[in-house]
Amino acid sequence: MIRIALIGEIASGKTFVAKCFRYPTFNADYEVKKIYKNNKNCFKKLNKAFPANIKNFPIRKSEVRSILNNNNVKILGKIVHPYVRLSLKKFLKKHNRSKFVVLDIPLLIENKLNKKNDILIYVKTQKKIILKRLKKRDNYSKRVHSILKSKQFNINKKSRMCDYIILNNLDKKNVLQQIKKIKDMLND
Repeated sequence: MIRIALIGEIASGKTFVAKCFRYPTFNADYEVKKIYKNNKNCFKKLNKAFPANIKNFPIRKSEVRSILNNNNVKILGKIVHPYVRLSLKKFLKKHNRSKFVVLDIPLLIENKLNKKNDILIYVKTQKKIILKRLKKRDNYSKRVHSILKSKQFNINKKSRMCDYIILNNLDKKNVLQQIKKIKDMLND
């Protein structure tokens, strides 16, 4: 199995690009939503760590956002990330016979989830497009965005680590052409 890992800024379009590959995809953000909705053990741990904020099960993202600061994001990660890693392990086991899988994991490199043979693809998007996408989100908060972005490695460092770059500037046809070229190279 070849693991294709997508890397890029928040709102760069990694999830869109992942869908365009049409391979089995692990989406870490989606898994976190499932954990918040279904995992009572995670709730109990978060409730114990943040009893004034995380009060109800299922966990609401608004409650999680209310606790975010530079210190609490580390605590949150220590509680939630093991569940995400378990979901990833199950996903990889389920798709172990697939030729390719796509990993849409925002902090893949930062959390040391990448493997030596992963195909790393940087999804590059213009800053003005990223900002426009962020502002369209119901839950957009400049403060939360800043905290989350601070947990990511420098963009230039990440892009230099990648095998390919996909430019994602609102042209689906162009993105599909770039993906086709990458798929053709990987299949050779």
